[in-house]
Amino acid sequence: MSKYKNLRSLVARLRDDLNNPTKPISLLLIFAYNRTGKTRLSMEFKDAGKRKTKKNPSATPDTLYFNAFTEDLFVWENDLDGDSVRRLQLNEKSSFFNAMTELALDEAIAGYLSRYADFDFDFTYKEVPQGKETVSKPDYVSFSKGTETNIKVSRGEQNIFIWCVFMAICERMLDGHQSYQGKKYLYIDDPISSLDDNNAISVACDLAKLLRRAATRKDGAGAPAPIKVIFSSHHSLFFNVMCNEVGRRVDGESKVTHKRYFLHRPGGDGAYTLQATDDTPFFHHVATLAELQRAADPAEGKLYTFHFNALRSVMEKTASFFGHPSMAFCLKALDNEEDRALFNRALNLLSHGAYAIHEPTEMGEDNKALFRRILREFIARFDFALPGVVAAQPVIPAPAPAAEEAPAQ
Repeated sequence: MSKYKNLRSLVARLRDDLNNPTKPISLLLIFAYNRTGKTRLSMEFKDAGKRKTKKNPSATPDTLYFNAFTEDLFVWENDLDGDSVRRLQLNEKSSFFNAMTELALDEAIAGYLSRYADFDFDFTYKEVPQGKETVSKPDYVSFSKGTETNIKVSRGEQNIFIWCVFMAICERMLDGHQSYQGKKYLYIDDPISSLDDNNAISVACDLAKLLRRAATRKDGAGAPAPIKVIFSSHHSLFFNVMCNEVGRRVDGESKVTHKRYFLHRPGGDGAYTLQATDDTPFFHHVATLAELQRAADPAEGKLYTFHFNALRSVMEKTASFFGHPSMAFCLKALDNEEDRALFNRALNLLSHGAYAIHEPTEMGEDNKALFRRILREFIARFDFALPGVVAAQPVIPAPAPAAEEAPAQ
């Protein structure tokens, strides 16, 4: 596990990975849960690529990126006056749309969109001043379904449309379109907000196919000309599908050289840790346990009632990982019936109720002691190795739980 004092030093590490002359890497897959700083990391990576340096004296931007800022270039207009002409307004000031006219993206966008949704779209363009000239840029996009026009699409449908626009642009980039000749990197951060799991899997498969193409890209003479890729997500299912799809061998294709990382910000400040991992999809729950163990530290931590919610969630996901329907599977690994019953009541009672989800309330001393006991037993019995936390507790081999158990009440 490596530590970095700020985003700039972390970006330098990622770029070094992608440009390692002895062990070239085409693709980095990064998992980090929400509020770690993934969006800020993607922007710092992009900014690093347009700074004036010896290797880039003209400060030409070298990264095509997708993140929350990309989604913000599209703003919904509900026509509050007429309540009829509803459309998605595009930010004409952004260079993201500079080449939209000559890219002829409609067919490619429609090809992707038809896989995830059942509505149609139509771009309206306008002439926009740019220096001493004017260029044609998309002004807005309207949607229809059957005979209905100017329809309002859901937030999920809106996001998937924006994603399809980006995927179509990526295709042109990989085709070598002149608008993207200076681009060496593709950075994609959390592209599936508001998507259900079915669409998440479909999008992940399509994206993995595109990223495989980027990693194995060749120029007109047949020489390797890869576009290096960084992908980050907090969504465990999406990340797992991406890892599986990118990691598998495909007949007739070169192997995609890639690394998988877990990104963490342990102190909540500007310092970061980057840990190489091959564990998917549930390794990120280890980080949650690490946070809980820090909170449970009597000397430096502070326990709130909502920590019972977090512990219950990890137990439920652990049980699911082993193919069991409830956290009763985890409780059955404990030493005695009295503890099992006590922990079951505590986790059910203290992880529910309005007090657990409103303003943080510190636990009472009795509940703190109980929480520490449950956490300690759980970590020991399931042999979790926690990254960068207090010294590991002694591990006691867990007995195999019985095959049948009643769900926790």
